[in-house]
Amino acid sequence: MTGERYPTTAEVVTGARELTLRYPDLCHLGVVGRSRAGRPLLMLTVGNGSRNVLVVAGPHANEAAVGGATVLRLAALIAATRQRGEDDGSAWHFLLCIDPDGAVLNEPWLHGPYTLRSHYEHFFRPCAAEQPEWLPHSGEAEAAALPETRALVGVLDWLRPVLQCSLHGIDVGGSFVQLTSEVPGVPERISKSAAELDIPLERGSSDAFQWPSPGPGVYVMPPPDDEVAVGDGAHSTWAHARRYGVTAIVEVPMWACDRAADTSPHPDPEQALRIAGAALRRDLPLVAEVLRAIAPQLGGGDCALLRTVRELVALGPRLTADWDPAVRALDAAPLPPMTNARVTSIEVYAQRVPLRAAAMLRRIADVPLVARLVDEWCAAYERAYSPRWIPVADQVEQQARSVIAVYEEMHV
Repeated sequence: MTGERYPTTAEVVTGARELTLRYPDLCHLGVVGRSRAGRPLLMLTVGNGSRNVLVVAGPHANEAAVGGATVLRLAALIAATRQRGEDDGSAWHFLLCIDPDGAVLNEPWLHGPYTLRSHYEHFFRPCAAEQPEWLPHSGEAEAAALPETRALVGVLDWLRPVLQCSLHGIDVGGSFVQLTSEVPGVPERISKSAAELDIPLERGSSDAFQWPSPGPGVYVMPPPDDEVAVGDGAHSTWAHARRYGVTAIVEVPMWACDRAADTSPHPDPEQALRIAGAALRRDLPLVAEVLRAIAPQLGGGDCALLRTVRELVALGPRLTADWDPAVRALDAAPLPPMTNARVTSIEVYAQRVPLRAAAMLRRIADVPLVARLVDEWCAAYERAYSPRWIPVADQVEQQARSVIAVYEEMHV
């Protein structure tokens, strides 16, 4: 692997094994669990200190490739540092991919071409219930958790890490970090790195609309009892790890959208949000219609792709409830000041969700209408945001630098 392309899950494992051979006294590779399909969940440990850091790659299957590359970059860096005799008493633990079953479904794209159309031709992301970072809700038995989730929670409770880093990525947008506790100094560090690599910072992420932002591209999770603001994060392994230390969710984009960093006021946010909401409510039903039409061909069959498509089309009416003026409840939490960055984040989201649903449906059934929707929506995506490809090496460098910045600024 040269850094010009993403590694497969097998290549990440190979890279980890090579590190254990190069640094046998510093590196150890072990199995911490099994996936639903029986694949080993592997963890690479670098260093022998008593203060633990955990880095988790692949919590979302479509984001596993950049996370795997970042894990290898960080592990090699830390091993080389320890070999030189620089040891701060920490041990770094890298879960190479927490969802290998999902990651392999995205792998046909990893060798390129790196275009939006090619990306969505091979796209997969599991439904929420099959994503390893989400914990069972109150009242649900612990046994209901995925085996990957149980493995991750077990590692957290065993290591009690002072820092957990969850490696994520987005298709179009900017780079940002979400923290469970504020860490002063991080905004300056990631801003400097992003500027050097020509990657915009996400200044209005729809993932963290109600979260305070202490600086550009950084968001801090509200207290866990504020479930409205925290959202899904309240029932996540990020929240679980609060008892031990800080969690950082580190996002990097594949394609940069410079509007994601534009904090100037949007000229007409209400109209823009109405248009985005209407488009989402228009496009998802088109996918739902095709799904109903081909149901007899599926013969009651089920698969991970189909479960996600069904979830997305069923959630459609609720996906705009927090921000679309046409459907927002009167008692809904007020929106923050709507900058160009915040409106852009919502607009990207409104286009991304139907595109994902159509792309995954196309992988199940080769229906001309679905193929046309994917082609048209990919083209519309590109026209709307003029995304520019960020080289894989730069994506990895920004993610790795962000992890190091959080760790060093914690002064642990």
